[in-house]
Amino acid sequence: MNGRSVLPLAGLLCLAGCVVETAGPAQHEYRTIDRDKAELVRVDLNMGAGNLRVDSGTDKLVAADFTYNVASWKPEMRYSNAAGRGTLSIAQPERGHTHFGRTDYEWDLRLNREVPIEFTARFGAGEAHLDLGGLILRTVEVDMGVGHLDLDLHGQPKESYDVRIRGGVGEATVRVPSNIGVEAEAHGGIGEIKASGMRRDGNRYYNDAYGDSKVTIHLDVQGGVGSIRLISD
Repeated sequence: MNGRSVLPLAGLLCLAGCVVETAGPAQHEYRTIDRDKAELVRVDLNMGAGNLRVDSGTDKLVAADFTYNVASWKPEMRYSNAAGRGTLSIAQPERGHTHFGRTDYEWDLRLNREVPIEFTARFGAGEAHLDLGGLILRTVEVDMGVGHLDLDLHGQPKESYDVRIRGGVGEATVRVPSNIGVEAEAHGGIGEIKASGMRRDGNRYYNDAYGDSKVTIHLDVQGGVGSIRLISD
């Protein structure tokens, strides 16, 4: 592209009110929030595009490692506690900037294993690896756009809980324990469904522990997920 074509393009962008931002070198940030006396914490994650990884294992409420190379994408992390109920939100800013160059955007989060959690994650494009089985889960909600979801629920929950996955286009792999009862329902615009270690009855799937264990994981998958794999082991 020569100089004559660059100037009109820049002018059009300015007239449109857009901010042009070039991807630069990767920046790393490590942030934590101390655990307080909250009896329940709602975790709300919102990522537009990138790689999201969530695991357990920190004495903090959350330990977060962020990598980004677009300055305006610096993650926004907030926490509040009202009457013993905490709310932790981490979001990718929405500033409407136009970006040039290859982007690098990753969140690596660790959550406390001793605090009951209502977990919500929304990601538009990319990959999400959610290893949540070590947490005290009350609910799990995942809203995925385009990409891949790997959700691992292996653990020893003391209470039953619900898992809801709402999909766009992509693939979802859900791993559940074989010694905890699991009931899964999948419907909507879902393509191929593969279930390993589970029996099928219509659009419902059950593992061998269902009906025998005191705790049950209820899994509900809806939307246009291209394919889903349910693995009970």
